[in-house]
Amino acid sequence: MRKHANAEGRKLRLVKASKKWLFVLFRLAVFAGITYTILGPLVTIVSRSFFSTDDLYNPLVYLFPKSGTLERYTHVMGTLNYGKVLVKTLVYDLLLMLIQLFICSMTGYGFARFSFPFKKILFGMVIVTIVLPSYAVMLPLYQTFIDFGGMNLLSTHIPMYIMTFFGCGLRSGLYIYIFNQFFRGLPKEFEEAAYIDGAGAWYTYFRIMVPNAVPSILTVAVFSLVWQYNDVFFARLFVYGGDNAMSIKLSSLQATISYVDKVMDPAEVSLYVDAGVVLGILPILLIYVVLQRYFMEGVERSGIVG
Repeated sequence: MRKHANAEGRKLRLVKASKKWLFVLFRLAVFAGITYTILGPLVTIVSRSFFSTDDLYNPLVYLFPKSGTLERYTHVMGTLNYGKVLVKTLVYDLLLMLIQLFICSMTGYGFARFSFPFKKILFGMVIVTIVLPSYAVMLPLYQTFIDFGGMNLLSTHIPMYIMTFFGCGLRSGLYIYIFNQFFRGLPKEFEEAAYIDGAGAWYTYFRIMVPNAVPSILTVAVFSLVWQYNDVFFARLFVYGGDNAMSIKLSSLQATISYVDKVMDPAEVSLYVDAGVVLGILPILLIYVVLQRYFMEGVERSGIVG
């Protein structure tokens, strides 16, 4: 009887251990699949950007170039006028980001802390702007800024500055929601103590609330910078692309390489496009690496996940 009980015990432990290892293997397989799906194309693009023409047509070369070259990068940097366009794009995106941080944080704070007529209706409109497709307002926006008080503001950055200043910029609704969620999670004792000391609403906001909202500010800053940097929709709608928007330069790179630089081989053109993609994502990648810890903290505390 005792031997039978010991055998049953060993069998149960073996079954539990087997289930545990099967779950571990399944989890590793899922993680490996997700990692490959996300990083596989990026690794391929980076690798192919260093391919020479010989590597391109060598059947033995798949991922690692045999005779790598930087010619694709030097050519694309000249074609894109990379340094000048990147500086212009980042300056423009940073200005819009700062305006969005100022306007959206104040709006989110107002919704989180103050009571006023039609508050719920107005916040519902903010939520609508998050889910409303940009194409739904494309024609009204175009008609508005092609004759804005008798002035044609197209082919300039002014429409984006106006929209951003009035809280209607790219993804501004989402940023207002993030700040609203964050400020609602802060203890009201912070403000009550400031009010007791005689501080007004503006002083409390700038000196008490904003310093405590650094995680959400960094989150919105990264979101805003990345989305403004990658924006093609508004750049084409308001026709301010060209040398002022890296996204437009990258979207037209293939045509430029083919018809201006006279590279007729589509496979070789794709190598130049890969180099352009790497140059395009490099600034944003560096920003994310630097701010990753603060960015993740802000995402968690703002209520976007969880």
